Formats: sequence, structure tokens, C-alpha cells
Amino acid sequence: MKIAIVGGGPAGLYFAILMKKRDPAHKIAVYERNAPDDTFGWGVVFSEATLGNLEEADAESYRAITDTFAKWEDVETNFGGKSIRCGGNGFCGIGRKVLLNLLQARAAELGVDQTHNVEIDDLDVFSDCDLIVVADGANSGFRRKHADRFQPEVVWGRSRFIWLGSTRPFDAFTFFCRENDAGFFTVHAYQFNDELSTFIVEVDDETFENAGFENKSWDETIPYLEDVFAQDLEGHKLLTNKPDWRRFPWVTCEHWHFDNVVMMGDAARTAHFSIGSGTKLALEDAIALAQSFDETPAVPEALALYEEERKWFSERLTRAAKQSAKWFEDIKDFREFEPERFAYALMTRTLRINHASLWERDEEYVDATNRWFASTIDAAPTGSGEAPAPMFTPFRLRDMELENRVVCSPMCMYSADDGLINDWHLVHLGSRAVGGAGLIITEMTDVSATARISPGCAGMYEPEHAAAWKRAVEFVHEHSHAKIGMQLAHAGRKGATKLMWEGIDQPLESGAWSILAPSAIPYLPESQTPKPMDRADMDAVKEDFVRAARLAEQAGFDLIEVHFAHGYLLGSFLSPLTNRRDDEYGGAIENRMRYPLEIFRAMRDVWPDNKPMSVRVSAIDWKDGGQSIEDTIAVCRALKEAGCDIIDVSSGHTDYDEIPDYGRCYQVPFATEIRREVDMPTMTVGAISTHGEINSILIQGSADLCVLARPHLYNPYFTLHAAAEQQHHDQYWPPQYGPGKPIPREKLRWFERAKEKERANRPPRIRDRA
Repeated sequence: MKIAIVGGGPAGLYFAILMKKRDPAHKIAVYERNAPDDTFGWGVVFSEATLGNLEEADAESYRAITDTFAKWEDVETNFGGKSIRCGGNGFCGIGRKVLLNLLQARAAELGVDQTHNVEIDDLDVFSDCDLIVVADGANSGFRRKHADRFQPEVVWGRSRFIWLGSTRPFDAFTFFCRENDAGFFTVHAYQFNDELSTFIVEVDDETFENAGFENKSWDETIPYLEDVFAQDLEGHKLLTNKPDWRRFPWVTCEHWHFDNVVMMGDAARTAHFSIGSGTKLALEDAIALAQSFDETPAVPEALALYEEERKWFSERLTRAAKQSAKWFEDIKDFREFEPERFAYALMTRTLRINHASLWERDEEYVDATNRWFASTIDAAPTGSGEAPAPMFTPFRLRDMELENRVVCSPMCMYSADDGLINDWHLVHLGSRAVGGAGLIITEMTDVSATARISPGCAGMYEPEHAAAWKRAVEFVHEHSHAKIGMQLAHAGRKGATKLMWEGIDQPLESGAWSILAPSAIPYLPESQTPKPMDRADMDAVKEDFVRAARLAEQAGFDLIEVHFAHGYLLGSFLSPLTNRRDDEYGGAIENRMRYPLEIFRAMRDVWPDNKPMSVRVSAIDWKDGGQSIEDTIAVCRALKEAGCDIIDVSSGHTDYDEIPDYGRCYQVPFATEIRREVDMPTMTVGAISTHGEINSILIQGSADLCVLARPHLYNPYFTLHAAAEQQHHDQYWPPQYGPGKPIPREKLRWFERAKEKERANRPPRIRDRA
């Protein structure tokens, strides 16, 4: 093939190397606008995993690159007068100019034609090429010129940063936080050779303005920053190389190729410097594109294969990068954190690294963090004298004390008969309690027959309902250490629908009942139109909730949770998408929350003072014009004043055409913000699936309890298994399951020593009898 590559950065050069190595007959030319030695920034970082990919792709360039690397294992956070290190991370740094020179040399060795100081304005000059690769960086001119084909979007980050160097050779990936009269300053620093380090300074707009950087020359800016970080630089200097205060450009493209033209690296999408993945992605793009031609020599098919693979991978990494960038943009919100929590939150800010993976890297660091967390809540040490993992520390709300921080989420079973639960519910709830969860919350339980989602939904509106629920409560209390709560709700406009497996949210074809809502807006176009509630309806529904609370107390529940979320009746009052009223219950959030708060207060009045109440909220609606996080914070402040003990933070499900941004633990930031702004405990839900994630969320201070649904469906014994994997032997196991409880490490070591002694004293199995 004849290949033209626009952009002589790492992506373009490495692709040229890989393709020329595959077939020396390829005619490959690289065109770069800058001189061979021009470069921006200072050093780049690779993880050990990336190095493995480079070694497999081209061992020769891998050896040349690694011969110049500065290597380190630790991440060091300096905050609040403490320096905290976590080892086992495996990073390598190399000067960007050195990397480019090595790749240029390797490309030349293989016969790649390289032209520098040339500006290519039109791809038509490559009309005789089989393949055109656009790798001209985040400011790609060709991406802009062919915007109709690539459909790019560029969103600018909130903070400003400057890429500097330092003569101090940091021996770890180091973070500094300093504050002066101007504001808050953050540094990301790492070594890339024996004498130099990258030193990236990041500030928010307020700090930038207060420090006067807009009007400072570089002769003034550098001494100012050297003074801010004097303690951290230890007498060393800051260095400049074409410096500029910038905002980070978040580049995404709907399409990465058209015809025989394809983009790589920052031209296609960018990843924030806080996760150090820009150059990594560029090189791995080159590997993936080259491998696509191994699969098929046809250019259109190869480019389609490359785009499919890399876009999927990049979307996942970009989500993590945005979480990381947001953490640093909001870093001032964490200034009150203890140094231990701050360092841990920084390490686990995207949850791609969590408690479990940190344990694999540095047991000593995790042990120290566990001890610190336990000390903040006066948690007793385990039977072995060690601090428990955070998920196995107790948590108290009024007189209810939980053995651990794991909650089995409400999950509708659609298996009741006119609201009456049966043995299915007993086994479902009982098995999760026996499985070790600290708190079990029933499925959404409806306060009247016309409050149900479907004919199979559970209810709490008849005496026989309370009797059936009492049987389940007594089983949980007798056979486990779990506490059990009841979630009470009214389906509102989402009522009178089929069972989940018969057609979720689809209206009943027969036997439907009339439904209520704040406004006459059907959920789906084909759904029944609800009756807008008048005052008589409001009073009747309020009495239904109060009756259900009284029945829940008769059944012996430890907690009740009121459902203000997911577009059900009370949640639909809160959202402007579903509440179009023009009376005192519509309009501003203060009016929209009026009726849900009325319900909560009436229930709090009849619920025992010594027992806690929770409310589940939808933090946002995931749709323009919907409920905002600011609205929800206002609701939570009012709930706190009304006697709510903890907020169960979910999101969405208000409108059928919402567009959630799904991902690992994607709803945790909402719980974090509510916990911080309202100063009350929170539960967090949403794609939490491992004990590593749970422990990380707790130590970060993002939430107080972690609520898991799907993980409890496929593993009712999630908590017992987590205790076993983390060697937490104080977790309660039912005596019937005692033989399955793992043996403590100390006993295992004793057994091994006993076996070794026995083997040493045992006569040989085969002896010479001659």
C-alpha cells in the first residue's frame, strides 16, 4: 500500500513503524508541521501494561525506549502536612522529545519517508494513496475541515493548567496541594530522566484571576509558582518550554474514518493528563490500526474494524478520564478531608483502581488505611486484632445498628397476589439476610391496591399483608444479624402495567385500575392518562401512606423508606417534567416538594422515634428540563429538617426517553454531593458490583452505605463471600453454614506447620530393604 500520515507525533510514527515492519514494500510517508526536535510538554508516562503491548508490537523500539526510562513504583500524595505513599503501581517516564527522536530513528531505519516543517492543507494531495492517516493532534485542522464527516465535538475543561519542568527528580508519581491568599494550587509531577521531571500546575478560574496570571509575564509567573511550591521543590527550579495556561480540550468524534481516511490519537479523542493516557492511547491506536490490516487487507473493512474496537475502548477510558478530571477540578471541595482520606480518594477517584486492586499493589498501605478508617468511627478490631475492611464496620441510625455497610436493594419480584406476599418473598429476602447483608430493604411495597405498578406487586394495605410480612421479618431477625426495612410507595402514572417479563411498563390490556399523578401526562404514548390529583386525592393517598407505616411497625420492620424517586407518584411531584401544576404544588422546587414532604411528615409522626426513616430520591432526571441536583439537594435539606435519617440516592427513570451516562458506580457522585452539601448520611446505588468498590466508596467519604441489587440476584451470599475473600472472620455466619466458613490465615499457617512437622517425622514411603 501507499500510505500518507499527516502528523509526526507518537501515533503517526508508531503506525508507520508497525506497517513498514509488516511489509517493507509499503510506501509510507509521514508529514509533520514542526521541526524534528520541536515538542511541547516535558515527559510522558507509561504503565507496565502499556509497555507489554509495546514489546509485543515492536521489540526493537521497545528496547530503545525502555533503555532511557525512569522507573518508579510509588504514588505520593502531599496534603495537610502529611506525605502518604502507595506502592506497587509500576510507572515509567520518558522525555517526550527523546521518545519522538527514538521513534523517528526507528522509522528511518525501516525506510519510512519523513518530511518536517511542511503544512498540508488539503488531503487531495494524497489522491494516489491507498490510505490516509490523520494524526495531527488535539487541534487537528483536518478534523475541523472534514467536520461533516467526522462530526467532532470539543468541550473545554473548567480548570486551567500549565506544563512545566523541574530540576527536582521526583522518585514517585507525586501530587502536591498548596493554598495561599489567591486560592488552591495542585501539581502533578513525575520524573522522566535522572535530572528532570514534569511539573503540571492546575488551578481553577478563581485562583487564576486572584493570582493575576492573566497579566503576569513568565519572568513573574515562574518565581511566583516557585514560591508557592518552595517546600516541595526543595531548592530546585521550575523550567519552561513554550509554556501557556490552557484549558483541556475534550475531543470526541462520532466517526473516526471515511473512505480511505482515518484518525488516530488526540485527533480522534483526547484523554486527560491526570490519568496519563494520551501517548498510551496514541500508540495503542497505532497497534490496533495495524492489527486491523492483519485481519483484512481491504481498507474499508480494516478501518471499520479499527473504529469499532477503539471507539468502544476509548469511551470507557474517556469516562474514567472525565471522572478523574472532575475530581481535580473540584479538588477544593475536599480541602477539609483528613490527609488519609484525601490521598485515598485521589488514588481511587475513578474506581478503576479500588480497595481490592490497591491490596494487590501495597498491603501495608491498605492496612494502614483500614486502621485509619476504623479509628474515625471507633470500630473495634477484628478477632485477629486487625482493623476490619471498611465494609465490615458497623453503622448506626437511631437505635438501629448494622453489622456491616452492605444493603440489599429493593427489587420488585412481581410475584404477589393482590398485594399478598408468599414463600417466594420469604426465601428471596431470607437468603439475602442469611447471605450476610447488613440491611435488607423490601421491594417497592405499595400503599393501596391502586398504588401498585402491576397486579403482581407487593402491598401493605391489609391486615393479612402485615401478617405475611411479619413472618419474613421474624425469619430475618431469628436467622441472621441483618436488619430489615420496608420501602413504601405509590406507582402514580407508572401504575396498572403488565408484569416485568410480560412487557415492562406496558399498560394492562384488561383489569386496569385508574391511576393518579400531579398532572395528566402519560408515561408512554400508549400508557393510560392519569387523573391530576385534587386535594381529596392527596388526603386519601396520605392516609394510605400513614396506614402502611403503622402496618410496617406492626410487622416489626427496623426501618421504613419512602419512595421519592423513579417517576412514581411522589417523585413525579418533584420533577418539572411530570409536574405541570399551576397551584401551590407546582412551579418552583419549594412548591413541588410540598406534597411529598407532607407525606413524609405524616409518616414520621406515626413511626417510632427510635427507628430510622430513609427516603429514596432521583438525584437528576438525565433529561434537559428535568429535576436537577440542586433541586434534589433542596429536597434533602427539607427532609433532614423533617426527621429523615439517611438519603438513598438513585437517579433517573422519570421519563422513558432519558439518556443516562451509565458506567462503573455511575451514581456515586450524586450521593457524594448530597452527603457533602446537606451534611447527612447517604446510601449509594448503581453498578456497584465488588467489595473493592464498596470499600473505596466508604473510605472516600462518598456514602455511608452501599446498596446492591443485581449482584445480590446472582449471588445471595455476596457479603459472606466478600468476608471470606478479605479474611474477615467476625462476620456472622449462621451455624448451619459454619463448615463453609473459611479458616483464618493464622490457623492455616498452624496447620501447615503441623503438617510439615508430621512429614518430617514420617518414615519414608519407599525404603531400600537390601
